[in-house]
Amino acid sequence: MSLRKHMIVKPGTKARLAQRDPDITPGFKDKESSIKQLEKNTARLAELQYLLYAENRRAVLVIFQALDAGGKDGTIRHVMSGLNPQGCRVTSFKVPSAEESRHDFLWRIHKAVPQSGELGIFNRSHYEDVLVVRVHRIVPKEVWSRRYEEINAFEKQLTENRVTILKFFLHISKEEQKKRFEERLSDPTKNWKLSEADFEERKFWDDYQAAYEDALSRCSTPWAPWHVIPADHKWFRNAAVSHILVEALEELDMKFPAPSIEVSRIRIH
Repeated sequence: MSLRKHMIVKPGTKARLAQRDPDITPGFKDKESSIKQLEKNTARLAELQYLLYAENRRAVLVIFQALDAGGKDGTIRHVMSGLNPQGCRVTSFKVPSAEESRHDFLWRIHKAVPQSGELGIFNRSHYEDVLVVRVHRIVPKEVWSRRYEEINAFEKQLTENRVTILKFFLHISKEEQKKRFEERLSDPTKNWKLSEADFEERKFWDDYQAAYEDALSRCSTPWAPWHVIPADHKWFRNAAVSHILVEALEELDMKFPAPSIEVSRIRIH
């Protein structure tokens, strides 16, 4: 079974998160087997990133979205651990700055898109502008409802300019989020991750589910489909994301560029 095909939101279909169990672990029988697969995948990702950097003809953009405690940071830390920082850039999108707010919502996003040879990672993204702004009514519906098509057009423009986009929604249950918040409360080394807003946002759980369903359904396109990753089990989440990344990058069929010198004639004295 291809995890990628199993977890993709087929373009033109409804995501229906209530029908996607965040607790399942398809393709992996236990934690130990997933850890072995993750190690294998991270090594292969390092090779593919090196090839991407050497070829220098295209870019890869990986987007992570999730509810609070969904595992964005942990996924990036574990799955991307073998990457060379020289060709990798992580961008976290928080509340827009004063300058960013004076531009269209995609302005700050476009500035962070990876250049040729780079692998870029977005921790949250332009999708916040059809999620949090919708749930908290920061802008009118007539504004955020137009953004789905604007996002699709933006992502199509990127792919037409040789940017491969891989989008992951880390899908956790409300019970698992509660458990992770309680762990952070009881662990002094994780207290810093908590804020009053985290607990307030739980009150909007159903609203966020509806907002995510619309974003996943309306913005899963042939050129940039969404993958819904069951994320209640961190070990499965990491293995699944790494597996899909490897599969997608291998499909690019990247090649090392020809040497700029005639290697066979070089003699080192």
